[in-house]
Amino acid sequence: MNWQGIVVGYAVTGSHCTLPEVMPQIRRFVEAGAEVVPVVSHSVMTTDTRFGTAEQWKRELKEITGNDLIGSIVEAEPLGPTKRFDLLVIAPCTGNTTSKLANAITDSAVLMAAKAQMRNGRPLVLAISTNDGLGLNAANIAKLLVTKNIYFVPFGQDNPHQKPNSLVARMDLLLETCEAALQGKQIQPLLIERFRYA
Repeated sequence: MNWQGIVVGYAVTGSHCTLPEVMPQIRRFVEAGAEVVPVVSHSVMTTDTRFGTAEQWKRELKEITGNDLIGSIVEAEPLGPTKRFDLLVIAPCTGNTTSKLANAITDSAVLMAAKAQMRNGRPLVLAISTNDGLGLNAANIAKLLVTKNIYFVPFGQDNPHQKPNSLVARMDLLLETCEAALQGKQIQPLLIERFRYA
C-alpha cells in the first residue's frame, strides 16, 4: 500500500511496559511514507517508570515522527473540524482508555482525538493492552467490537496462568491492520494465540 499523503494519528496510552514494543511500529509508518502525528495520554506525558522516563518517550516520539506531540484536550479538539487524520491508532490502548471510549468519556487528548475521528466517520484502530480484558473490561471491548469504523489489532491472552484476564494485541500487525481498516475491513483472524503451552 502507498502511504504517501496519508496522515496517521498515533496515540499512546499508559501501558508503559508495551511502549518499547510500539516505538518500532511507529517507525514503520514513517518509513512507509505516512505523516505520523503523536498524541499522548497524561500518563505518558508525566510518568517515569522502570520502562523509561516521560521525557525519554516524548523525545523518542518527536524524533521518530518529526512532529510535535498533542498532549492536551485543547490541542486535540481541532482534530474534529480540521479532519486532520485519515486514520487514528491507539497503541497501546489500555483498559482505562478502552472503558472510557466505550462509555463516551472524553477526558484526555487521546480520547478527544478518538471522539474527533469517530465524529468524522474515519477509521480508529485499537491495539489493546489490558490486564482485565477478560474481566470487567470484556463488556467494553465487546461494545467497541461492534462499533462502526473501529478496528482491532489481533489480540490474545499473553499470560493465561499468572494473568488469566490479560489481553494484548500483536503490535507487529499494526501496519497491516491499518491497511485493512483504510479499506473498511477488519484484519483476520482477530483472536489469536499469543501464548503457547509447553
